[in-house]
Amino acid sequence: MAEEVTSLEELNQAVSGSSAEVESEAPREPVRDELGRSYATGKRKDAVARVWIKPGSGKVTVNGKDVNAYFARPVLQMILKQPFTVSNTEGQFDVMATVKGGGLSGQAGAVKHGVSKALQLYDPSLRGALKAAGFLTRDSRVVERKKYGRAKARRSFQFSKR
Repeated sequence: MAEEVTSLEELNQAVSGSSAEVESEAPREPVRDELGRSYATGKRKDAVARVWIKPGSGKVTVNGKDVNAYFARPVLQMILKQPFTVSNTEGQFDVMATVKGGGLSGQAGAVKHGVSKALQLYDPSLRGALKAAGFLTRDSRVVERKKYGRAKARRSFQFSKR
C-alpha cells in the first residue's frame, strides 16, 4: 500500500509538472542532408514545388531559370521573398526549386510554402516567426469541381419561361 501511495504522489507531481524528472519537450533538431541542404515540398492549388535551400548569396532558381525570368510579375517575386523577410534571412540562402502543375500564381504560392518549410527545417528557431505569419500552413483552397446539371460548379443554366 505504501508503494501505491508513493507512485500516486509521483503521478500527481508529474501531472502538476513540479517533479524534476519530468522533461520538457525536446528542442527540434535541424534536418539537413549530406550537402548541407534542407528539402521541403510546398503545395498551393494544383501546383507542387520541391524546394532545396542551402547557405549562400540569395540566388533563387526555379525550374532551372532565374526567379526574375520564371516569375516575371513583381507581385510573384515579392511572394517568394516573404519567408525570408519575416525570418530576417534575406540574402543568406540559395534556393533551388522545381515546380509542376497549376498556373504561375499557384506555383509562386507553392514555392513560398516549400521555402518556409525548408527554412524551418534548416533552422528550427525560425519556426515561430514563420508560423505566426501563416507560411507553414498549406492553403487548402482549390477549384471546386463542376456538378452535373450545372453550367459550372454552381452556376445554373439560363432559365427560360417559354
